[in-house]
Amino acid sequence: MSFDAITLENVFSDNGLLQSALDGFQYRDVQHDMAKAIEHAFKVTEHLCVEAGTGTGKTFAYLVPAMLSRHKVIISTGTKHLQDQLVQRDIPLLQKALKLPLKIAVLKGRANYLCHYHSESQQQAGLFSSHQDIAALSAIRRWAATTDDGDIAGCTTVPEEDPAWRYATSTADNCLGQECPHVKNCFLLKARRTAMQADMVVVNHHLFFADLRLKESGVAELLPQANAVIFDEAHQVPETAAQFLGQTLGAKQFYELIREVTAAHLEMGGDLAVLNTLLAQLKKQMTTWRQAFAEKSQREAWQYILHKPAMQTAMEEVAETLTDLAALLEPLATRSKPLENVWRQTVQLQQQLQVFKTMPDDDVVYWYETYSKSFRLLATPLSIAKALAPLIESSNTAWIFTSATLAVSQSFSFFQEQLGLQDATTLCLDSPFDYENHALFYIPKALPLPKEFEYKDAVLAAALPVIRAARGRTFFLFTSHFAMQHAAKALAAQIDYPILVQGTLPKTQLLEQYRKKQNAILLGTASFWEGVDVRGEALSCVIIDKLPFAAPNDPLSKAKSDAMREHGDDPFRQYHLPKAVIALKQGVGRLIRDANDKGVLMICDPRLTTQSYGKTFLKALPPMRLTRELSDVQQFFEQEAMTT
Repeated sequence: MSFDAITLENVFSDNGLLQSALDGFQYRDVQHDMAKAIEHAFKVTEHLCVEAGTGTGKTFAYLVPAMLSRHKVIISTGTKHLQDQLVQRDIPLLQKALKLPLKIAVLKGRANYLCHYHSESQQQAGLFSSHQDIAALSAIRRWAATTDDGDIAGCTTVPEEDPAWRYATSTADNCLGQECPHVKNCFLLKARRTAMQADMVVVNHHLFFADLRLKESGVAELLPQANAVIFDEAHQVPETAAQFLGQTLGAKQFYELIREVTAAHLEMGGDLAVLNTLLAQLKKQMTTWRQAFAEKSQREAWQYILHKPAMQTAMEEVAETLTDLAALLEPLATRSKPLENVWRQTVQLQQQLQVFKTMPDDDVVYWYETYSKSFRLLATPLSIAKALAPLIESSNTAWIFTSATLAVSQSFSFFQEQLGLQDATTLCLDSPFDYENHALFYIPKALPLPKEFEYKDAVLAAALPVIRAARGRTFFLFTSHFAMQHAAKALAAQIDYPILVQGTLPKTQLLEQYRKKQNAILLGTASFWEGVDVRGEALSCVIIDKLPFAAPNDPLSKAKSDAMREHGDDPFRQYHLPKAVIALKQGVGRLIRDANDKGVLMICDPRLTTQSYGKTFLKALPPMRLTRELSDVQQFFEQEAMTT
């Protein structure tokens, strides 16, 4: 069948192209409906929000009309992992099934591509933090001689999260651009050229919104050419956009500056003693600055701590050192591109520091996060709609947003208002899975309210018999790290099943162990509430400790609430409640991942039944049989054991 003759009906129908080419493919009305809505949005250049329940097959539902559109399409995913999954698995499957001659490209941020110049210069400079970094960079250099695309995900000897990659990749600040001796072999430029020529370009949300602000990695150039932009896992878009449309200033940026200045200085000959003195001074000041914050790790509003004497002194000392450093580097900037880059980097840090000293914008939330030895200052816009709505409307492009969790009570208003999409078309598609027969929803009786001191122990007491009935095979999801650690200690003394705890291993390794053991209990917080796919019997129970409302002292939530009250709005009903509903839907979505999956969902929070807003949460969940009796849970698992 020729390209022009292929239609959605040819592709999705019984005995269609997908069913003929892919083992196990089954026709789903909801998948076809979603594909038709997206095809229409392409044709009339409208904006579309689609909630597609788990099992809809939304990936194929948006990929097929994108491929058939004969236009350039940008697809943005929630993570680099999903990006790779699309490019390495899903798109090749469809290309083979539909025999479509399309050019596909993947584009990531520059930190994902090997930089020949920096890997060489850093090895020569020898400014390493440890012997492990030296060994890792040597392994990276060996891999560099074999890679075709320079994507660090392809290096099997050094994991992507290894800190040694900072010696082998570039940043916008230290890139030499056209003056780089390796510019002809630059992997980033190669990826950008390939993307410009492709029919479909796969990016991720972080790159998309970082690039809209910096116009540095290629997305801004692609956008005017695109007929459509599709955001998968679109529920993440508001938070990601806010992060990158704001500003961040942290200790990490200062340490990177120190390292880059040192390297540029050594390349020049390293004969300026005063420069070494300033860098040593700045490094010491970072420790003093961190000490001006509270000792524990926390996130708070910046204005609460900005005017403390120790904070003011620390910031003034850093500002003076930056001024001296910029004055010293400015006349040297003409000597080499690296020296010019570090001078500009210093000036930029001066400007950012001034922003956090003065907090000039009333529509921005200024806050901070601290870690054991580091910190970040953040400026996050209260509304991203002001920045995004004009861009979306002026782009002459169809913007498609899809996720399993966008709507609250069938309404998309919360999501639409955040992005300025009030005029977008919306479509809500239920999951095709048989929740009524395959899942049981258990709300235990007589638990205290979450604010009560005894709540954590009461949750564990209620969860233990459920975990035993499930024979392990449980995700135990928490709304705080403190509650998770408390549960980890308590469970270890009371059950024999393997216990896996977030933070003890990288996420991918924890999931690999969980699948392998087949009877484990995995304890996790926010990052395990979404984007985790465990199919089959290994995951047969999901327990959620309480409704995922934001912490009352969270600086972003508090500032948003204050601003809404000033405008006469109800922050609980219009912001906190819908945000918590969407988060809960994500956590619940971990349970049933396949048509044959069966399991129990347990939510321990009594507010589901005692508070009026509990009905909003209950209506948002799939149509599962509800019970308040532990005996029903035990019977469910007994019957499941008999049928397996």
